[in-house]
Amino acid sequence: MARGIDNCNPGNIRHSAERFRGEVRPSRDRHFKQFRAMKWGYRAMFVILNTYRTRYGLRTLSELIGRWAPPAENDTKAYISAVERETGIAAHLDLDPRHPRITDVVAAMSLVENGVRADMRAVEEGWRLFLADERT
Repeated sequence: MARGIDNCNPGNIRHSAERFRGEVRPSRDRHFKQFRAMKWGYRAMFVILNTYRTRYGLRTLSELIGRWAPPAENDTKAYISAVERETGIAAHLDLDPRHPRITDVVAAMSLVENGVRADMRAVEEGWRLFLADERT
């Protein structure tokens, strides 16, 4: 089983000082966060993408993935191309984490990260959890 799936961390989010709802602490994985369920891992992905937009001004698929999967650690161009192919969203288009199409992007990112298709119910649950937090 892919590490991200085993950790309920479909974005393979590394350990950091930032804490997320649904995070398992301490994590059994020395390098990556773990979540109680996939919906919490997906919620964390939406939170991070939204932070990239609001804090760093990153708006396009290319900019967001460029920060998520930097060239020093990844084949960023291939990652962006895979998400473009999977979603039909061009790399230069503006993405808002509060728009429903972002669920397709996160599902495609999960596919790139783990090599298996995302359960869209879990992706959508994570997005709803993210949106609920945004309103409170």
